[in-house]
Amino acid sequence: MTPTRVLTGITTSGTPHLGNYVGAIRPAIAASRAPGVESFYFLADYHALIKVQQPERVQRSTLEIAAAWLACGLDPDTVHFYRQSDVPETTELTWLLACVAGKGILNRAHAYKAAGDRNRELGEDEDAGVTAGLFMYPVLMAADILLLNAHKVPVGRDQVQHIEMARDFAQRFNHLYGEHFTLPEAAIEEQVATLPGLDGRKMSKSYDNAIPLFAPRGELKKLIAGIVTDSRAPGEAKDTEGSALFQLYQAFAAADETAAMRQAYADGIGWGEAKQRLFERIDAEVAPLREKYDALMAKPAEIEAVLRAGAARLRARYAIPALARLREAVGLRDLTHVPVAAAKAAAKKDAALPAFKQYREADGKFCFKLVEGERVLLQSRGFASPKDAGQRVAALKRGGFAGPDEDVALGEGVAGDEVARALEALRAAEDARA
Repeated sequence: MTPTRVLTGITTSGTPHLGNYVGAIRPAIAASRAPGVESFYFLADYHALIKVQQPERVQRSTLEIAAAWLACGLDPDTVHFYRQSDVPETTELTWLLACVAGKGILNRAHAYKAAGDRNRELGEDEDAGVTAGLFMYPVLMAADILLLNAHKVPVGRDQVQHIEMARDFAQRFNHLYGEHFTLPEAAIEEQVATLPGLDGRKMSKSYDNAIPLFAPRGELKKLIAGIVTDSRAPGEAKDTEGSALFQLYQAFAAADETAAMRQAYADGIGWGEAKQRLFERIDAEVAPLREKYDALMAKPAEIEAVLRAGAARLRARYAIPALARLREAVGLRDLTHVPVAAAKAAAKKDAALPAFKQYREADGKFCFKLVEGERVLLQSRGFASPKDAGQRVAALKRGGFAGPDEDVALGEGVAGDEVARALEALRAAEDARA
């Protein structure tokens, strides 16, 4: 059985804080140990250049984030852990995708639209200060995903649009050049914890309210002491609802510890004592990791070696073979080898293989059909989004064909068992390619 490929990118634009640990690092490392999953973690240093123009900061952040993930238990021998800029095939694929990506779709990207809205509010040209890097960000992200034919990409809800764009670019490329890309799915992280910062707002470097993940013990205690609380005195009952201090404690404590702290709030625990308990609980979990982190930070050459080795393995197994196929597909070929007869024979053979074709109708609806050569075996209705259409295609590939329904209809003169056989042949061909 082919493992599910799950891809996670980490932008190298800052120092890891407790919010990153609880919301991303800890759950992602736990997920990487699940059976049937092939995990890819990359340091998105090209993405960082879109918003950071301090070279030293990008370099330092790359070192700190790599050390943090390794210290927290990411095993580079069982996952793919690499630096984006060490995989040049990513940028080459970015260009191939840029040549099929619709500018109109990129115009609707949230980050680009937000920048234009801010400029208009200030009375400036809507593209003032907007770089081509910001505009092309979704294409680079699509290349990260499609280079590896990742099946799932864990993202917050604000990043779902980028996965939809990657699917669109993949569909356009597949339509022009044949079935090369798997359509990725967004794994929306509904349950990911969002930690409050020192001032009660979401913990974020941009709000200057973050607690660094590996702050020295003394600094950690001082920062926790500065968490904003209300004016209720010791002995007065306190609310856990909306309490940043309680939310932070809950993110690190076991269920029985959380229950005890909830009771302490009701009994009127003093804020000083509550902060001391929070400090002790966080430090108990972070202290062993901090020791590993400090040891790794003292040996940057070892981290560099891990990242380079990870990229080398990834390139040899996935990236280089993938780009060779894609270059061949678009016509970037060796001029001394033009096997015309063989190419015609291969084209004829490929034309006979069943394939799903996804497209957009004039009314804006998204459709697909299952074809075998020139013959249409299955035709879908129009779906409201490419994701809905893609999910039905994925279900047909996984579960086979149970008969026509409100979503799909048989082609003219086609029997249901023909569709079932075609789907079985398609699955066999895709398994062989994988």
